[in-house]
Amino acid sequence: MKGGSRRADGRRRRLYVPVLPVALVLSPLLLLAVPAGLVACRRFRVSPAGALRGSRRLLWALPGTRFEIEEGRTALQVRIR
Repeated sequence: MKGGSRRADGRRRRLYVPVLPVALVLSPLLLLAVPAGLVACRRFRVSPAGALRGSRRLLWALPGTRFEIEEGRTALQVRIR
């Protein structure tokens, strides 16, 4: 991921966020997300394997995605490579 914003003088400030350390820090949330996902699949009568395939396709489509947000003097741009 890469985010950027403009400084007061108009130059961009770049911040590189490495994905692997962020994923490692957030991995304990998987312990909560997996059972919640299974309950949701059962509740809405969705195949867990189909939901997993759909999630995988979504993750594979992320590279090249770009978000730009501006609020007042703050601008944020996130690119997923």
